[in-house]
Formats: sequence, C-alpha cells, structure tokens
Amino acid sequence: MKKILAAIIIYSLFPTLTNAQIEKAAIDLNNLQAPQPHYLPEYIFDSTTDATRWLDEKHGLKVSFASTDRHYFRTEVPDVKETTTWQAVGWKGERLNALVLVWSPDTLEQVRFIIHDLVNSRGPVMDKKNIQMNMVRYVVSNYPYNTPNATCDVSPYKKAYLMPDRFEAFEQFAVPGRTVRPVWISIDIPSAIVPGVYNGNLEVRCKNYNALLHISVKVQQEQLPAPHEWKYRLDLWQNPWVVAWYNHVRPWSEEHKMLLKKHLALYAGAGGKYITTYAVHSPWADNSYMIEETMIQWIRKKDSSWKFDYHIFDEYVRLAMEAGIDKAITIYTPVPWGNRFRYLDETTGDYMYEEWAPGSEAFKKAWNAFLSHLQIHLQKQGWLDKTYLGINENTMEQTLAAIRVIRAHSKKWKITYAGDWHPELDTLLNDYCFLYGKEPDVNAVKGRAARGFTSTYYICCNPPKPNDFVFSPPVEGRWLSWYAAAHGYNGFLRWAYDAWPADPSRDARHAIWPAGDCFLVYPGGNSCIRFEKLREGIVDYEKIRILKEKASASPDKKIKNLIKELNDHLQTFLLEHDFNTEKIIADMDKSKKIMEELSDELAR
Repeated sequence: MKKILAAIIIYSLFPTLTNAQIEKAAIDLNNLQAPQPHYLPEYIFDSTTDATRWLDEKHGLKVSFASTDRHYFRTEVPDVKETTTWQAVGWKGERLNALVLVWSPDTLEQVRFIIHDLVNSRGPVMDKKNIQMNMVRYVVSNYPYNTPNATCDVSPYKKAYLMPDRFEAFEQFAVPGRTVRPVWISIDIPSAIVPGVYNGNLEVRCKNYNALLHISVKVQQEQLPAPHEWKYRLDLWQNPWVVAWYNHVRPWSEEHKMLLKKHLALYAGAGGKYITTYAVHSPWADNSYMIEETMIQWIRKKDSSWKFDYHIFDEYVRLAMEAGIDKAITIYTPVPWGNRFRYLDETTGDYMYEEWAPGSEAFKKAWNAFLSHLQIHLQKQGWLDKTYLGINENTMEQTLAAIRVIRAHSKKWKITYAGDWHPELDTLLNDYCFLYGKEPDVNAVKGRAARGFTSTYYICCNPPKPNDFVFSPPVEGRWLSWYAAAHGYNGFLRWAYDAWPADPSRDARHAIWPAGDCFLVYPGGNSCIRFEKLREGIVDYEKIRILKEKASASPDKKIKNLIKELNDHLQTFLLEHDFNTEKIIADMDKSKKIMEELSDELAR
C-alpha cells in the first residue's frame, strides 16, 4: 500500500515519467525514514478503491450520466457504465432528476453546460427554462458511505469522509486532475404540456474538449397536482433563528424575513404541511448549535398573573403560510426536556427559570392560564382548527399527565406526539408520529384513520438504515415514502429541516449526531441530493394515491391486475430488510415500471 501511495505522489509531480521509472522512484521514496508525529492527524477519506486506476484513464474530458441512487467519490474513478443518453418517464407537473458526472485524469478548465429545448417530433416544445442544473458540492461526514452501524455516539469516529450532497448554482467550473464533479439536473415538466416524447441535447464544453449528451423525456397523460395540494403530511421541524445566526442578521429584522422566504420556499415546494413553532424557550435541552427560542413570550406581571406576547409567533406563521405551508401548526411543547420553563419577570426585568413537572400544581396553574389565552388568540387569527400541541419523546407518565391537563382545559385542543407506539395513547392523540421500528401494525394505523386521526412516522439518529444522513445511499430517501404508503401512514416527520452545525456548507458533522441528521436544507435555501430524493419519494406516494383512486373505478382487467401487482409490491416494504443498496435500487426500479405501465393503461 505504501508503494502505491508513493507511486501516486511521484506521478502527480512528474507525469512524464514512464511506469518503470515511477516504480523505481516509489521504491526509493518508500525506503526513506520520515520522523513520526506525536499525534495522528485527522485525514479526510473520499475514495474506497485503488487510486492507481487513474493511471489507466484516457486523457481528456470524461462525461456520463449516472444513477441518482448512489454516491460517487471525489477522487475515485467513477464505477459507471458510461452513457451519454438519459431516458425518463414522468407525469405533467412532475420533477425528474438526473445526474451527470464529469471527470478526468487531467485538469479541466472552464467546464460549462449548454442546455437546449426538448422538442416533440410533432412540434410541441419543452422550454429549456424548465431544466435546472446544480453542481454537487462535497461536504465532510463523520461516517463512510453506506455504513451499517452509525449511532448517536460519534465520538469514536475521528476520521472524516467527503460525501456529495450540497447543490450550488454555477456558470462554469474547473475540475482538478483525478477528481470528479457531479452535476444534478432537474426537469420540471410543465403542467400544461402536451403528452408525448421530448428529445434534446445537452452540451458539455471546456477548454480543448467538448461532449454531447442526449435527453429523452416521455410525458404521460396523468397530472400531478401542485405541491400545496399533495395529501402527504410532510413535517420537517424548523428553527428560524438559525437562519439569522448563520447570516449574521438581527432575528426578525426585514433582512431575516427576506431570507426566511427563500428558506421556506424549498420546504413548501416539497409539500411541507407543518409550521414548527415554540411556546417555550429551548425545548430540547440546548442540543443545537443555535437553540430554538420561544416564539411566545411568557411574562409574569407584578401581581403574579400572566400575559403573553405573540408577535414573533404571528410573524412566523404568516411567513410560512404565505410560502404555502398552511395545513398545520405545531406548538412545542408542554413537556420540554428537563421540564424547564423560562419567563420574563416584569418586576425585575430578568428571565427566570423554573421546573414545572407535568401534572404538578405549578404546571396546571401556568398552563391553564396559557391555554386560555392561546385559545382566544388562535381563534381570532383563524388558526385554532389547524393547531396541534406537540409532545416529543417523553416518558409515558409525563406525557399522560400533560394530556390530562390539556384535555381538562378544552376538548378543542389537538395533540400530536412523536415517539414509540403506546396503545394507551392511541385514542388520546389526534396525530401520532411513530419512531421507525417502534410502530404499531397496519391494522392499528387503519383504526386511527377510521376515527379521523392521522398517523405518520419518523427516523432520527437511528436507525442507521434506512436514513437520510449525508453518507446514506440516496435511494434510501426515496424508499422512506414507499414505506409510508405501504404502512398506511399519512406522511413523514424529520428533525430537522435546518438545525445546522457550525459550518454546514462545508462540514455536515455535528458534535453529537451523525452527519446530516439534523438538517436537510443548506444555507441560502439551497437543496441537496438528500432533499431531492426525499421529494421523489413523496411524489411517488402521491402518484400511488392518485392511481389507486382512478383504478378503483375501472372495470378493465389489465388495470386491476396492475393494481394487484402494485399492492403486492407495496407489501414487500413491510418485510424485514437488510437494506442492501442494490436490492433497494432494484425495488425502486420495479416500483417505477409498475406506475409507468399503470399510468399508460389508465390513459387509454
């Protein structure tokens, strides 16, 4: 191994040497005795195969389409079957994603992509403005790609790994020798386009080289609704303070609110349904780089009565609703971790901290006062019917005690809980979000639906697989919503949308979580591979729902057989999985083929 590394170093310094000269120099270099350091530096690994493969690569520009379901390393020759043609099938209103890899053993300068319209042979055109491109930036991870044993305890993992994830707009870029640059292509099929096959070219040019790629998109008759109309209940917890912190602006200033508009647009574009709000200061025991502040200021007046300031709460809810996120508001939480509550003492002007255990007299008194005031405020705003009081991963004793106080106050309150499945909570919760692997069976979920309740599920820093860490195979992000459809869930929850670590644009590692666990969007409202694959799965969920509804009214035997095939295929997502990446990719390919065939049959 030392000899190989030495050969690579020598070749990079003296590329004109023959193989025999490189081998001899490598032996000489390897025999030198270097002083040993007193510590082991933190290396960044971004390759898993023999780096000498670059010696076999032909000089010049290399370009190929590649799978969006896998990752490709920064300094590793891509293991792909080179192809310059990409074919895809989609509905009107659907987004299709493709990945192009650019690599070379030589440095490439001024690489640029030139998009052309996609044209149907009968005349209709899909304008190139519907095609967006982003280069994929690599970020630092604390686990290697596709690791099967990631845990919340990241302390033993001192190595660092480069993983492709963050999107960045570009006009042109350079590719250093022996490196790879992925480019993500998104095609938003217009809702009003004429069905048919649309073909076009994509030119890749750089200094001294060029390549031509071909795109072919078959647009089916079916129509995908706009994201705002999707039924899937996507709940990605937000922390608006992190946007102000990262951009060095004053929270809730005009600059902050302008940034939030773009920041929330990505969530709305994936069908986001829940607005995350906070009625207490730092509900999760200060476990974020930028803690979640309260949006509702609790003020204890001089006569010991309470008053409440909602101006931040109202501003954020309106911002989210203007972005199109308007189906549900979750207020966290009657049960903050450690039962710690903060309020402003009007007499002294100081913040005071107290512990109010759920069910205690102090808790009952304070929360009855708050709930009475909050209910009136929500009714005035017209938001009461879509508001949930949120409880997260608390003990059964604390959860039941809080629910009793809430229910005794008013039957109008809706309650949501995220955590393990407990039958005793079933009838008490309007919305129940189960931790993956700690869930009820399908019949219990159907029972909740029959009572008018909603059910979702979530993943967090566990399980290791399936997940959407930066080191997870991208296909797992799409798999998540097929699992939701199979289990009868209404949607999916993830903490968090934007709980960024110190330097998220370059380093996705967190002090206590696996890389990427706590965010799915990057600063500037920039998307990433993980977010787009999650969105793909949500679109699949919507297509499954629409296809089933339409097929249920059809007497056609072939359509009925295809629906049976789809339902049988869905059942496989409920079986025990070892989450072999190739198996999941094969399952996704089969899923797409069934839906494509069913869509064609329903259009006949």
